[in-house]
Amino acid sequence: MGVIYEPKNAAKEYADLALNMYIGCQHGCIYCYAPRSTFKKKEEFINNAKIKDNIIERLEKNLKLLSKKKVKKLPVLMSFSCDPYQPIEKAEKVTRVAIQMLNEHKFPVRILTKGGKLAQRDFDLLVKNKRNEFGVSLTLTNKKQQIEWEPRAATYKQRVANLKKAKKLGIKTWVSLEPILDLEQTLNIIDSTHDFVDRYGVGKLNYNKHQRTIDWKEAKEKIVAKLKSYNKKTIIHKSLKEV
Repeated sequence: MGVIYEPKNAAKEYADLALNMYIGCQHGCIYCYAPRSTFKKKEEFINNAKIKDNIIERLEKNLKLLSKKKVKKLPVLMSFSCDPYQPIEKAEKVTRVAIQMLNEHKFPVRILTKGGKLAQRDFDLLVKNKRNEFGVSLTLTNKKQQIEWEPRAATYKQRVANLKKAKKLGIKTWVSLEPILDLEQTLNIIDSTHDFVDRYGVGKLNYNKHQRTIDWKEAKEKIVAKLKSYNKKTIIHKSLKEV
């Protein structure tokens, strides 16, 4: 399809279409699968993050082609293998341009980020389409543990502030509770955010020895029960659903 593509396998559970504006991500999360999936050494992936070559021109061409083919205007997730609001976006602003272009072609945007206050910059664009969504990944509330697992990502407090601001502006909000790193903290996240989050996605930790420390059946049961108690729309990803 071009730079806008159809995710496969587990990624398909997040969105039918996706777009990555960058190669690499500066957040440096320990559990990140993207270096492996993009065939990059972890150090290179983190420290040499850059815009994809001619990404704006390629996106424009891609959108014109999709519009010509009358492709169904499904939400486009930004992003799987990078973060749309990693620090270099402050100067590059390609995420902002991409949101404008997607919305001009009537494609809703589904943001997923661990970025800081920079993520609020584009709320003025997201409010223009009621199908746009703003989402963040939330894994840990403990500051010390979060720094260990997500060393360069925004703090839990800042990510929550971003969600609150988006909700106040009328933007649809969602949270990715993936990967689960600590069951009690995940349950606390739900308790603390349900008032301003419309939807949750939940998935287990994979490809990391820490996953053996969690009782996944118990985790699934408690998380599902908690979300049901708040009557929240929930997607339990296959990785957790099948435990």
